Amino acid sequence: MQARQLVDGFPGALPEAKLREFLGKHGIVPRAAPEDDADAPEETAEAAEIRLRAEIAAAPDNDELKLDLALALTRLGKTDEPLRLLDALPANLGTDDRARKARARLAFAALVATAPDIATLEARVASNPDDAQARHLLGVRLILAAQPQAGLDQLIELLRRDRSYADGLPRKALIDAFLILDDAELVSRYRRKMASLLF
Repeated sequence: MQARQLVDGFPGALPEAKLREFLGKHGIVPRAAPEDDADAPEETAEAAEIRLRAEIAAAPDNDELKLDLALALTRLGKTDEPLRLLDALPANLGTDDRARKARARLAFAALVATAPDIATLEARVASNPDDAQARHLLGVRLILAAQPQAGLDQLIELLRRDRSYADGLPRKALIDAFLILDDAELVSRYRRKMASLLF
């Protein structure tokens, strides 16, 4: 029997360009490498809502998608629909970090629904630094207005001035804020500040 011979090939490793050229000669076109997501713009809450509604329409029993939608809706300042979505989740997802994050954001939104605006609250705090209610509402409003560091500064100051205010509200407000915020470095820094005041 005649031994089979290799018609074409290459010894050892080849640079990517040479390998693509070799494969191309044999009619093989490799898939393009996926683009690096690091430089891709972050998906907006509006875009996430549109995408998730389409995905849920295609997979109506997917509770993970409903949880993600609830979170996207809370980022848009909506309250009724995300609350309904969260309440309908199975138990295993109801305690998921994303569900806790959504509920914390909804609680913040409900808290300031009828509160004065930022400028009014800032004026109250400036005229009376011990106005704990105004400082608390100001911190929450700033966090929801995408000014997380300014909001955390107010909540930390609230904790510093009176940690027992409203049955430990300053500590609870900070913990809820940490849940809401996506900036891990900022959260870590303010967790340390909170710890230094508590212990």
